[in-house]
Amino acid sequence: MNIRKLDKQHTWHPYNSLPSMTDILAVKKTYAQTIVLEDDTKLVDGMSSWWSAIHGYNHPKLIKALNKQASKMPHIMFGGLTHKPAVKLCKILAKLTKLPSVFLADSGSVSVEVALKTAILYQKAKGKNLHKFIALNNAYHGDTLGCMGVCDPQNSMHSLYGTYLPNHIFCNIKDIEKTIKKYHKTVAGVIVEPIVQGAGGMKIYDPKYLKIVRKLCTKYDLVFIADEIATGFGHTGKMWGCDHAGITPDIMTVGKSLTGGVMTLSAMCTTKNISETISNSSVGVLMHGPTFMGNPLACSVANASIELLLKSKWKQKVKKINKIFQKELEPLRKLSIVKDVRYIGAIGVVELTSDKYAQKLQEFCVKNKVWLRPFGKLFYSIVSYNIKTKELLKITRTMKKALENIDG
Repeated sequence: MNIRKLDKQHTWHPYNSLPSMTDILAVKKTYAQTIVLEDDTKLVDGMSSWWSAIHGYNHPKLIKALNKQASKMPHIMFGGLTHKPAVKLCKILAKLTKLPSVFLADSGSVSVEVALKTAILYQKAKGKNLHKFIALNNAYHGDTLGCMGVCDPQNSMHSLYGTYLPNHIFCNIKDIEKTIKKYHKTVAGVIVEPIVQGAGGMKIYDPKYLKIVRKLCTKYDLVFIADEIATGFGHTGKMWGCDHAGITPDIMTVGKSLTGGVMTLSAMCTTKNISETISNSSVGVLMHGPTFMGNPLACSVANASIELLLKSKWKQKVKKINKIFQKELEPLRKLSIVKDVRYIGAIGVVELTSDKYAQKLQEFCVKNKVWLRPFGKLFYSIVSYNIKTKELLKITRTMKKALENIDG
């Protein structure tokens, strides 16, 4: 079977045309930090599968949890039924997030949709018909319609949808205080990616702004939504991005690393105040129910992944990764095509002066046995916590060579 030929005929890849406008690589298998292509080429993975594989690939404890659950109950509907893996996971998430009411979903975008719905229902339960939100410029919260509405309308990939999307209020993080004060009577809540903005720009900001959001949302009874899908489970050096500010939001969304990149699963965690206010009002229920919500396989793997993370020395590992990113990437500032260099935790970012280099950079990296996928002006790497030093140096030095090759 010619996988790549068939792929071009039938498979529509994310953020791509059909047939694909770029070369799509066929993967045969994975292990540790390695992607093995169909022609047996081995690539060091610098993307951890869109920031989800925090333990690397095929970790034996996660595979064991998957197989054990598969032999008993791969799936069961969550409407009117429950099971041990889901209940255990909700208990763990409630403890980790300090948010005791947990709604399980099946992707990050869906968890954000549920978060937005919950905030609207909370306000409605209190007699307020509010459906707008304050979000940040360069925000990215997912690809479904509700999520796209709170993504940056000018700079994001969703600008093509125009007026079809809801009209929310956007500001720079430095203007968040005056924006909340100005619009607090007309919005249901505020949604941010804590500390690090993801695919919308990889911007890193001061934790003091999270404290401002927390204080003002409490003052005006707005729902503070922290989208920790990309930042959660240690990517910034702390368990949650919110931990940098020592605050707890009203709603937190988690995904990506929740199962260590093995299964699709997400969750919306919220306060008892919100869940009880909705449940005890005329609204009564949260009207959302994904078919694969609370999937036993995914919940079992998530439980194993969180246990594995908590028992590991992940903080020390992430700190070491950060030092390497700092040492290796800082010198790239001198290149004419580099606008900025940023790093925090297991995240290293080189922002370029133009978005025209992405494909050439990716091709160069693949030729040099590294998997990186630049996006727009962003040439970045987010790695698994158990990556070996020589593997991380292979990534950073390939980034350096790729940029020097283009810079001339």
